[in-house]
Amino acid sequence: MTKKFYYLGTCSTCSRILKELSLGDDFVLQDIKTEAITEAQLEHMKELAGSYESLFSRRAMKYRAMGLHEKDLTEKDYRKLILEEYTFLKRPVLILGDKIFVGNAKSTVEAARKALS
Repeated sequence: MTKKFYYLGTCSTCSRILKELSLGDDFVLQDIKTEAITEAQLEHMKELAGSYESLFSRRAMKYRAMGLHEKDLTEKDYRKLILEEYTFLKRPVLILGDKIFVGNAKSTVEAARKALS
């Protein structure tokens, strides 16, 4: 069973969630800033999440800076942007077997906690 946690080491929210979930040693932790996500990893996330858009963070500073909020982005665009710039991946991403938990919403973290117990 795949047990993976994608996060940003410099993100206090990711660190808090990582502590809250107290993941076991069987989890692979990947800091997306120091170890970029691969196309294969992104494909796997998309299969579990249903779309690249659901993995895309509109909160990233570069989203507005690049004028992306004024464009109609396609799935191809989301994929390309996430692979080019790690901050566009909504974080953290927890993969537990065939389940994926994306982002830091309270409900998402709670669902991840339940799945882990």
